[in-house]
Amino acid sequence: MNKWLQDKNSFGMLAKTLAGLEEILAGELHELGAKNIDLQNRAVSFTGDKALLYRANLSLRCALRVLKPIKENIYVQTSDALYEAIQEIDWSRYLDNNSTLAVDSFVFSNYFNHSKFVSLKVKDAIVDQFREKTGTRPSVDTQNPTLRINVHLAEDKLTIALDSSGDSLHRRGYRLEKNEAPLNEVLAAGLILTSGWDGQSTFIDPMCGSGTLLIEAAQIARNIPAGIIRKNYGFMTWQDYDKELWQRVRQKSQAGIHQNVPQIIGGDISPQALQITANNLERAKLNDSVELRQLALQKLAPPKDAGVVIMNPPYGERMKEEDIIDFYKMIGDMLKQNFTGYEAWILSANKEGLKHLGLRPAKKLAFKNGALDCKFHQFKMYKGSVKAKYQKNS
Repeated sequence: MNKWLQDKNSFGMLAKTLAGLEEILAGELHELGAKNIDLQNRAVSFTGDKALLYRANLSLRCALRVLKPIKENIYVQTSDALYEAIQEIDWSRYLDNNSTLAVDSFVFSNYFNHSKFVSLKVKDAIVDQFREKTGTRPSVDTQNPTLRINVHLAEDKLTIALDSSGDSLHRRGYRLEKNEAPLNEVLAAGLILTSGWDGQSTFIDPMCGSGTLLIEAAQIARNIPAGIIRKNYGFMTWQDYDKELWQRVRQKSQAGIHQNVPQIIGGDISPQALQITANNLERAKLNDSVELRQLALQKLAPPKDAGVVIMNPPYGERMKEEDIIDFYKMIGDMLKQNFTGYEAWILSANKEGLKHLGLRPAKKLAFKNGALDCKFHQFKMYKGSVKAKYQKNS
């Protein structure tokens, strides 16, 4: 019996996320009505019913996948023990002979060196069970399987889960075009929620690239579920898929969407980048929610009302050191001159660049952007110096 089982309709789930976004994700789950929320490393465990499983996939902005564990913390140290543990599961509850399956293994163990070997062993145990009982077996489809199985092996502790999301939830469906080094949608949403932006004041991304921050901000402001465009989720091919329940979940979520949106502005000097952003906005059906401006960064004149500016400037992998330092100095000067009253947040993997902004950060947070270690710095753009502000208020 699942250790989190509360009643016949409740079961344990695990939402995977990026490092640093666990608390934000836990807050999202609380808003959705999840129970027994527990923060883990790059994940949050919780309990709920099938409707919550559907809502989590549709609405969570900071989740990569939603897993449903079916066997947890099983002791295995050998390939035979792994095989036997998988064989003990009645896979006819989840598959039939005509089904397809895929196995994703995540191995952190001194007993098992290769994730591919673990995946192969798990697959063999499942198909052998069917072959012994029926004489035929399900086939493997790594792209669009009927059932995607998640295997987590930490030293000698094995957990088997069903992947209810299928494709990663960061693939919202609106970004078919992208420029160089695009920002992951889950990270973009997480940065916005981390900033504390209220969804009502002005939001600006002056270096919008392919528009990910702008689209995520507009969806947050209008209470649009993150996965509203997506057509397919892993749970839709499960044997217990409830299409009517899914339709009710979608309809209820859509009923909460509103048209009120603050001024959301995206700027970029590149006409190509702005065209990509415009195309992505059109797919997200947010053309009327975002204003685009083609101009140099230092020429962007924001609205007088206070708001939030978030930017993900180039990290300088292809620029000379002196050029990147000058570039970051220009960003700092632009913020000081043009963004009085705003909160500015900058994500960057370039430590030297951040040092040369000429601004004192109020907060320093750490995130991963792909394989890069990044800092997310907050700057409060007071009128005059910080010292003058405190003298005035003393």
